[in-house]
Amino acid sequence: MPSSPQDQSQQQNQEPKQELENQEQRDGGKEETKEEVKAEENENKNEEMKQKKKKEGKKEEMEQRKETWKDFIYNPATGEFLGRSASSWGLILLFYLVFYGFLAGMFSLTMWVMLQTLDENVPQHQDRVANPGLVIRPRAAEISFNRSDATKYNLYIQQLHELLQQYNDSIQEHNELCMVGEYTEQDNEMVKKVCQFKRSTLHQCSGLPDSSFGFAEGKPCIIVKMNRVIGLKPRGDPYINCTAKPDYVQPLVAVKLLLTKDDFNIEQVVECKLEGSNLRNDDERDKFQGRVTFRIKISE
Repeated sequence: MPSSPQDQSQQQNQEPKQELENQEQRDGGKEETKEEVKAEENENKNEEMKQKKKKEGKKEEMEQRKETWKDFIYNPATGEFLGRSASSWGLILLFYLVFYGFLAGMFSLTMWVMLQTLDENVPQHQDRVANPGLVIRPRAAEISFNRSDATKYNLYIQQLHELLQQYNDSIQEHNELCMVGEYTEQDNEMVKKVCQFKRSTLHQCSGLPDSSFGFAEGKPCIIVKMNRVIGLKPRGDPYINCTAKPDYVQPLVAVKLLLTKDDFNIEQVVECKLEGSNLRNDDERDKFQGRVTFRIKISE
């Protein structure tokens, strides 16, 4: 049906309204977009501000720490050094000075009292050395040399010369001439006397007629010296007798380890004990008394 003039006029009026509504919607969308952009910008700015504040806070903390350490070492406001004032440090130093001074005084007094009980010439306790020991020079448990090669025995000769230097006649003449078999009591004497013992009394072993002490001809001199024991008065006429000992060797026991292939490449611990007598083999303080332990490993 054909529309009436009223209908056409209504349609014409509605079209501008729709366009206005669409335009308003578009404008509203643009405004919402702008608001969203602004909101994002504000959020970014807030995050940047927070990060800046964090960095500034960290810097402030670092500076505060530095200032705290500086103030701890030396605080110019209070004049404290390491957390203490000068008077406090002075009192501490005074305390330790008095304390360690007291300890040093006690130690010195103890040492002085102990030294008053000692004799410069006689040891206070010598009951553990009832009999003197013997030592030899040259200082060696086994002397072996080639008499045709002087370099092999020069060390032995040097030791003998060094020992006998203090026995030279020129030095011993200043000492007292003592009679054989007579003892001189000097307990109450402040200055002790010493008997002469001249080097020349050793004759061929004095190193004077033969500077090699007989080593060059294969007849070496060995000096035997008795250790000094203060207050020793042996009875009789003691002398030193040197003899050649027999070629004694200790009895041996051989043990054959019957190991099998299963024992190869494995470290075995073997303990041997002395059995069948009253000899001890179980002393924990001495693990080598009556027993011996060793390890063995056989590889293929």
